[in-house]
Amino acid sequence: MSEAPPRSTLLLVDDVPDNIDILGRILSPHYRTRVALNGERALKIAATPPHPDLILLDVRMPDIDGHEVCRRLKARPETRDIPVIFVTALNETEDEAQGLSLGAVDYITKPVSPAIVLARVRTHLALYDQNRELARQVHAHTLDLLNTRQQIIHRLGRAAEFRDGETGNHIIRMSHYCRLIGEAAGLSDKAVQTLYHASPMHDIGKIGIRDTVLLKNGPLNEEEWAMMMRHPEIGAEIIGKHDDELLIAAREIALCHHEHWDGTGYPQGLAGEEIPLLARIATIADVFDALLTGRPYKIAWSIEDAVAYIEAGTGSRFDPGLSEPFRRALPRMIRIREQFADSHGKLDDTEAGPHLPL
Repeated sequence: MSEAPPRSTLLLVDDVPDNIDILGRILSPHYRTRVALNGERALKIAATPPHPDLILLDVRMPDIDGHEVCRRLKARPETRDIPVIFVTALNETEDEAQGLSLGAVDYITKPVSPAIVLARVRTHLALYDQNRELARQVHAHTLDLLNTRQQIIHRLGRAAEFRDGETGNHIIRMSHYCRLIGEAAGLSDKAVQTLYHASPMHDIGKIGIRDTVLLKNGPLNEEEWAMMMRHPEIGAEIIGKHDDELLIAAREIALCHHEHWDGTGYPQGLAGEEIPLLARIATIADVFDALLTGRPYKIAWSIEDAVAYIEAGTGSRFDPGLSEPFRRALPRMIRIREQFADSHGKLDDTEAGPHLPL
């Protein structure tokens, strides 16, 4: 036997106890009820979970009248969607218009009719339930779309790395490093999430570099370096220009993650704060992981040497304002490196040249 659905909770607000009793006798057989004899108490009850499903609110009350209570309810994120029905002796058109303009859904005049009260409450609870279900479905659909978009971005990042002969774990580590440095730098939660999900696209432009350059087992000549240095612009072209915040960030990171704080980087020679902040963070994260990872042209560096390289480049290659956040994030970055370690071992010194990461 299935359980009966939980009854809705109504908040009855009136400074006259007799009026509360009248509404209680009408509504208590059908709903759970809570009461408040003044506006302050009503606001406190409404803001405390579990929130009421509907509020019946008197207008004429001492200290804080019903209109002000409604105004404050609609100003708070946790209570703004709760339907409010004014129950009052006032029946002039301007009073009703004022209440509805504040966000109330209905207006019942005293003395109340039990049939009208029950009908109005039932109608607005049904509408509220429909709106909540619609909002839930929209939220779920939005999360599905966001997850799909993030998965596509990560897969494209993986595609670039397979094209480069690297492991997919690089973008996992690098995106986590970005997140940790961003958090240590005081970025907002939204900005940190954008950075985390956009950074895997940083090297997508390598898809456009020919194999003889990208996969060359040895130093690049001048012409090959010129071609390799085009991958940020190719990446920006692949991502394109969009109004979407995540794709804007992905394009900026792809285009600017080889720019240097002192203006000596590429492809645009940007300097200082001309370089987008998320790209400045991605630069540190990318270089740090590249230093720690063995490649056909280099051995894997130790953590101490990699940290020393980042610190030596502060103010020239790297944003000096990110030095301290990098240091604070470092212990957790090391744990991420261990958690998402590559399966292959380090190269021997005899197998690799001295080249630094691109």
